[in-house]
Parts: sequence; C-alpha cells; structure tokens
Amino acid sequence: MVIPLSSLIVTVPLSSPSPSPASQPAHHLPTGGFHNPWPSFRPQAQGLRFLAIVGLIREMWKNKVPPNISVLLPVVKPNWGEGQAEKTKATWLGHACFLVELPTPKGAARGARILFDPVFSHRCSPVQWIGPARYTPPPCKIEDIPQVDAVVISHNHYDHMDTHTLQTLRQQKGGPPHIFAPLANDAYFQSLAVPGEDWTCMDWWEQRECTVLLPSQAEEGEGAGGVVKGVEERFRLTCTPCQHFTGRSLSDRFKTLWASWALESIPSSQDAAHAAPAPVKIWFAGDTGYRAVPDGMDETKMPVCPVFKDIGARFGGFDLALIPIGAYLPRQMMSPVHCAPQDSALLFRDVQARRGVGMHWGTWMLTTEKVMDPPQRLKEECEKVGIGSGRFTACESIGETVLV
Repeated sequence: MVIPLSSLIVTVPLSSPSPSPASQPAHHLPTGGFHNPWPSFRPQAQGLRFLAIVGLIREMWKNKVPPNISVLLPVVKPNWGEGQAEKTKATWLGHACFLVELPTPKGAARGARILFDPVFSHRCSPVQWIGPARYTPPPCKIEDIPQVDAVVISHNHYDHMDTHTLQTLRQQKGGPPHIFAPLANDAYFQSLAVPGEDWTCMDWWEQRECTVLLPSQAEEGEGAGGVVKGVEERFRLTCTPCQHFTGRSLSDRFKTLWASWALESIPSSQDAAHAAPAPVKIWFAGDTGYRAVPDGMDETKMPVCPVFKDIGARFGGFDLALIPIGAYLPRQMMSPVHCAPQDSALLFRDVQARRGVGMHWGTWMLTTEKVMDPPQRLKEECEKVGIGSGRFTACESIGETVLV
C-alpha cells in the first residue's frame, strides 16, 4: 500500500546565475528574442527558406515509409523498467519523448519521474487535419503513463511541445506535474490556464532544485496498516544551451528560447555511517544542430558548436545522454539545426557521456532521409570515431526502457 504523491517543490539554488541588468547574455537580442551566437550556425534568408521548404516537401512525398515498418521498428507496451529499483530507467515513447525515472530511494515505491518533450498527438502540426502524421503509433495512451513529477520541454516546435498532451497530463490522478521550459514561453502556459506556480521558464545555465515526496513502500512491521510516511527525493534541473530555433507560426521565429537540459539527482545519506551515493547525471539534448554545412563544403572543416564541450566540462560528463540522430537531410538546409549521425557521435564525445541513446527519429517523416537510416548510420559513425560497441545506440523498439 502506498500513500498519495505530493506536489513538487521548486527552489532556486544559490549557485544558479540570475540575469544581470548590466550585461545582456550573448544569445539575447537587443530587440527581443534570441539567436545562436556561434559561427557554427548559419541563418537562412526568408525567401530562400521558403523555396527550401517547398523543395523539402516535394522530396518527402517521394520518400515512402516501408510497408513492414512495424517489423523494422516494433512498438511495444512499456514496462517502465519494472523491478529495476536501483537503476535509472529511460523509456523511449517515440521521437524525442523519454520518461526518465531516477533510482528508487530507500523506503520509496519508486524514484522521481521526469518526462521530456511529450507529444502524443497524431500530427505534429497546429491542426490535426493536415501536417506530418505518425507512421508509428505511441506505445501507450497518455493516461497510461505512470505518475509524472515534472515535464521538461526543450522548445516550442510542434514535435516537442503539444497542447493536447500537456492538458491531458495535467489531469493525472496524483496531481499535475510541474512544467519546465526555456524563456519566453510564459504566454503559452497562460493561454492553457496553467497556474503560475505549476510552470517555470528558465534561461541557459539557470538551475532549479526540485523536492518531491514519493509514495512509500510498506516495510514489515512499520506503520499502521502497512502504510509508512512518504520518502523525500531531490533532483536538480539545469537549462543548458543548444543550437536550434523556435516558432509555432510564421511570425514568431526566434521569439522564445530553445534549450537542452541536465538532470542530476541529489542523493542524501541514509544514516551517519554511510556516505551519500554518487549523483546520477542525465543530459537531454532536445533538438540541436552541431555545425552548418553548405553544399559542396568539407564538413570536417566547418566550425562546430562549442557549448557541448562546455556542458561536458561543467558537469564532468553524464551517465546517460539522449541525443537526436534524425531529420538531417537535405544537409545544407538541416545541418544548422539538426544533427546528422556523424554530428551526434561527435556531440556524444563532447558532453563526455558514458552511455547514449539516439532519438528524434522513428515517428514522423520530417525530412528526406529514409526512415530507418538514422540508427544504421549512427552505428557506422560511432565505429568511425572509436565509440565502443553498445555505448551509443538507438532503441530497437518504441516503448523500450534503457537501464543505466
């Protein structure tokens, strides 16, 4: 028997930087909005962007989903890593959506759960009658996702931030999860009537510490009726940089911020005789490019985004990194904002990850590469740069849980 879950308590740690009125961060524009402040990014003129999108759509129509996609990429009912209490569990729910559960503290029924970029709608589009449609279904209903403590969103594109999914998650029996997003998404959450205490928008490098009262696991001879008090668990979220852009319409490009996210457990010692365990560190890349590669240029000579090495150095590496590997062709158009597998492999090394899982593929056809190419290309690119077998892979099925 377990006790109900309490609401998440969010605090600002003393170490978290706060904006200074005397100095504007490099990624903030003086006129409002944001940009990528590195030579690794190349903006595209609006007229050329329109022509490129028309050409992209024309080529996508020629690209067919394999008729045996359900065999090539099975969709299985998630087991959420049941029975693996001591492990960190990351369950891939399609595209860039992962449910991460931290190791279960002593006396608790589960660990803290953080859901990244949940999108369960059929189309990633402003409307559900047109736009990219799923070629693989979600592995479960939104209502079947175990109680979530926090939802973390990388940016406001429709394949990463979905109104219906967020509204449904807020109806969880255990109470609505707290939502974390990058700066300037306030108006969106207000439009959904989400109370201000239930969401937090953050700038790059800002941090929040989260405390959640987990349901307790009854222990023999303890508590009336087998019920024990809840177990407190803490974790830290850091909004980290990446190279991308935002916009949900033709008029709001770059108006809200985009981000990757670092998740760290904050272990506490169980008693004076035992030291606290090492923290678990996970990095969610969101959606990002690595380098802009014009047609006809040697990509190995193009400048790469420097922030990923910064992230790896600041955190001392990660136990698990969730990194995009799909939506990369045509290369000239997509490289500033999306990783091809050769970028993903280098990014994995930059952030000093010990284990990596590829994402941002297998759900919607957004670009022109064949839908099953990303995991095969990832394997080849990891071999080229000496990443050991099994260290950076893609899930073999949607609904699979990775244990670290």
